[in-house]
Amino acid sequence: MRESWRWFGPDDPVSLDDVRQAGAREVVTALHQVPIGEAWTVAEVEERKRIIESGPRSRLDWTVVESIPIPDDVKRTGAAARRSIAAWIASLEALAACGVRIVCYNFMPVVDWCRTDLEWELANGARAMRFDLPRFATFELHILKRPGAERDFDPATRARAKAVFEAMTEDDVADLVTNIASALPGSTTEPLTIPAFREKLAAYGRVDAAVLRRHLVEFLEAVTPRAEELGITLTLHPDDPPRPLFGLPRVASSGDDYAALFDAVPSPANGMCYCTGSLGAGPANDLPSIARRFGPRIAFAHLRATRREADGSFFEADHLDGDVDMVAVLKALLAEDRVRASDRKIVFRSDHGHRMLDDLGPTKRTNPGYTAIGRLRGLAELRGAIRALEAG
Repeated sequence: MRESWRWFGPDDPVSLDDVRQAGAREVVTALHQVPIGEAWTVAEVEERKRIIESGPRSRLDWTVVESIPIPDDVKRTGAAARRSIAAWIASLEALAACGVRIVCYNFMPVVDWCRTDLEWELANGARAMRFDLPRFATFELHILKRPGAERDFDPATRARAKAVFEAMTEDDVADLVTNIASALPGSTTEPLTIPAFREKLAAYGRVDAAVLRRHLVEFLEAVTPRAEELGITLTLHPDDPPRPLFGLPRVASSGDDYAALFDAVPSPANGMCYCTGSLGAGPANDLPSIARRFGPRIAFAHLRATRREADGSFFEADHLDGDVDMVAVLKALLAEDRVRASDRKIVFRSDHGHRMLDDLGPTKRTNPGYTAIGRLRGLAELRGAIRALEAG
């Protein structure tokens, strides 16, 4: 397996020298400055490669893109969004011209990954991201005030949400809106005000799970042949969390969801981003089984762990100590790697680390989930487990 590190570009508080010192050799990044729906150019890709790969220090390679955002009109209208799909293909062509061969993307409508808390304090004083179901229900029922939202929560959750809302200050409300509706680091959707959020949801009024899945298949039917010609593997990131949100469907939440997409578009360029944290937040998902089932489709792996709670809440746990059997997952991925050519090994990264140690300092700027020290701890744990499995 090949180690990588997600880097958000020149403004990332984690420097490329930090990446080098962590021991990663490959970089995962994207052109976040390009507006969603616009094509990436060869010149822009070359400039990012120059920043990453040039210089006197030990070599880094840009090998994975996360992500080329899929515009909203593709999710709502599928193949009818011709201009957006053409721009997406043009971005693939620019990347292929510069030697980047793995592209991660997601198909989550309106928002992508969603958390209610970005600085939830753990027992040891470190900070983690959290999805708290009663707080999410508070947002839905009392802030967004989405019509029909009460049907998505049981009476106990609705009661807890009401109590949470009544205890909130204006600042508390503003923080929750920021956490949910504003684009988080690495997000491939745009920040939204509450009125804009309501407008976006209304635009999806006729899009149920079957329609959204059909639009994803239409998108893949349009882009995968060109990706295959270019030697690029497309890797679909799972829904995060793997459950419907805001009354919207999700179509990449389980092994069966992926199986349906691979059956519909069987091209080898149609691959999987195997995210143990996103899939692991769904109690029905057997992560080692999914890794074995779709091993040949996995080009990119996000290795992190969550700890689930009985009410549907979860938080980002230590990499080896969540609900995911990470050792069994690694064993399955290593078995797949052994039958691959050296240039086709699975690229993995340590994902969503805690904010801890010096990163907790009041003057230290960090991106939620993407601190240097927390991810370095996770990478060290994963690296040790991998070495032990390889030796055994």
